[in-house]
Amino acid sequence: MLVEVWSDIVCPWCYIGKRRLERALEAFPARDDVQVRFRSFELDPGKAQLIDESLDRMLAGKYGVSLEQARGMNDRVTRLAADEGIGFRLDIARPGNTFDAHRLSHLAREQGLEAEVMERLQAGYFCEGVAIGDPEALVGLAIDAGLDGEAVRSTLASDAFAQDVREDEALASHLGIRGVPFFVLDRRLGVSGAQEAPVLVGALEQAVSEARRDRLVTG
Repeated sequence: MLVEVWSDIVCPWCYIGKRRLERALEAFPARDDVQVRFRSFELDPGKAQLIDESLDRMLAGKYGVSLEQARGMNDRVTRLAADEGIGFRLDIARPGNTFDAHRLSHLAREQGLEAEVMERLQAGYFCEGVAIGDPEALVGLAIDAGLDGEAVRSTLASDAFAQDVREDEALASHLGIRGVPFFVLDRRLGVSGAQEAPVLVGALEQAVSEARRDRLVTG
């Protein structure tokens, strides 16, 4: 079974959703038959590469709420992340454009390190205050995850994998995906949002059941 996960690296719900998917797979008997593929989705493709503004202020501006309300929203998602074993430090997060980070995820897929790179990128941004739009910061995170530094620098200095990112985003649009995280199971079942692990287990079981039924019907 192929599980495709559309997500953005700076989306807190995407990191939470990824962890919940990992927990779901641990509880899924046929987990060894599941391949997870991360697909690119930019929540704000027009964002500047580096942004000197706190997440609280960005959130307040985006949703038209007070700074206090924005802090409350970030506090809530931080508590939910902690329940999944993720130590968010949104107070030191350094937002920016994620296009280059997404390109590195495609490079990582070629090298068989997609899961490792996605985890390192998200942990760096959400937990360590790494500037996600800074090329040198991205190099360091990618090397930490096992990628070759020269390959990473060469990718960032070119337009390599740019088309792959755009194709993922075009496919999301074709499938009607408007928000992330969004999980697509074997192109037969979609799950929207950072659902709890038991919900994702149920979706995995449903996808297996539907695939089995289709095989019986087609003979």
